[in-house]
Amino acid sequence: MDIIEQYKQFLNDGKTERECVSQIIQIARQSGYRNIEEVQTLHQNDKVYVCKRNKSIALFEIGSGSIEGGMNILGAHVDSPRLDVKQNPLYEKDFIVYLNTHYYGGIKKYQWVTVPLAIHGVVCLKDGSSVSVSVGEKEGEPVFCISDILPHLAQKQMKETAGEFIPGESLDIICGSGIPLLEPEAEKEKDRAKKSVLRILKETYGIEEKDFNSAELEAVPAGAPRDLGFDRSLILGYGQDDRSCAFASVRAMADSRAASRTNCCICVDKEEIGSYGATGMGSHFLENAVAEVTARLGSYSELTVRRCLNSSRMLSSDVNSAYDPMNPDLFDRQNASFLGGGIVFQKYTGARGKSGASDADPEFIAQIRAIFDAGNAAYQLAELGKVDQGGGGTIAYLAAKYGMHVLDAGVAVLSMHAPWEITAKSDIEQAYKGYRLFLEADW
Repeated sequence: MDIIEQYKQFLNDGKTERECVSQIIQIARQSGYRNIEEVQTLHQNDKVYVCKRNKSIALFEIGSGSIEGGMNILGAHVDSPRLDVKQNPLYEKDFIVYLNTHYYGGIKKYQWVTVPLAIHGVVCLKDGSSVSVSVGEKEGEPVFCISDILPHLAQKQMKETAGEFIPGESLDIICGSGIPLLEPEAEKEKDRAKKSVLRILKETYGIEEKDFNSAELEAVPAGAPRDLGFDRSLILGYGQDDRSCAFASVRAMADSRAASRTNCCICVDKEEIGSYGATGMGSHFLENAVAEVTARLGSYSELTVRRCLNSSRMLSSDVNSAYDPMNPDLFDRQNASFLGGGIVFQKYTGARGKSGASDADPEFIAQIRAIFDAGNAAYQLAELGKVDQGGGGTIAYLAAKYGMHVLDAGVAVLSMHAPWEITAKSDIEQAYKGYRLFLEADW
């Protein structure tokens, strides 16, 4: 299977961060990586991974030199915008059964209405067991949906702004229906349709209504990624921000060989909501993982960990907004990234006056340019959009706090944060190629 087909399979099988991490572990193990908990000592060329709560993971391949000299790090995130099912979600309203949701990350709410949805996740039971849930992906399985107002009755709705006409509390998902009002028995039993749904959940998964209290269920667009265009040059799929970069980084890590510097690939959760929490880049996950590695190398000290991180070099593998010919006024064309233009280097992120930005040093950018040019990897330098138009951020600033060199480097995406996003196949290939060149560089 070539790199593009592998990537499409990764997207199809990884609709949540848990599913992505599970796939990354599978790729890692096939490439000789072991869980660090199974290892007592580490030596040159050993490969290990550290997993955090099944939602973040770091891979390490030990180089020949001292780890105090720093690592080559690829850093991506595996969470994507979606709808999260609330803790007490199930209710019936006039014979239609709904799941109450809370949207996750920056979305245009109206884009999620009337789209076929699948539900993925895990339900944790009080006896300590858990039930994996995935409904809506396989042929013959039911899907779920959010309804909308028909145009004939939408005069008021059509006068409201795009950010207001679909309130967040209206993003409730239809998951069943009851008996029409024409049947008199329908009025005699309260929540009859809801009870029917609960029976199905009990029979299929062994889940009671209260078990939603300890569930993590995510509603995502149903269906596999597809080739886009007559020439099949593009990919249409959910979650390409940032799983395009995560896949290319992991695949590059699995296929490369460390030189004198230890290689690291970290894929984290929660980037879309600020990188908070135990599995986000804002946590101590990276430094704790490095501490575990240095301990098994026989060289642990707080100073060793600090020196390692301070001397590291990182490509923050995150996507950039692709130039949109239908909306050219949003971009500075001379400083925009294009589909098919190769991996995108973004010197700084942030909004407007670079607020919240991580700003890469030109010395580091020059080194990366030299590596990519020598390896014939295509790249482009770009910003997210016009200066006063908006902005965004990545995990780069959280890595830069350790003192390491960091540069955002990822894939250009059209329709970013939409249920279905667009990338160019050639950009996925160039990202994979460039990440390998970076990992195999000997500074």
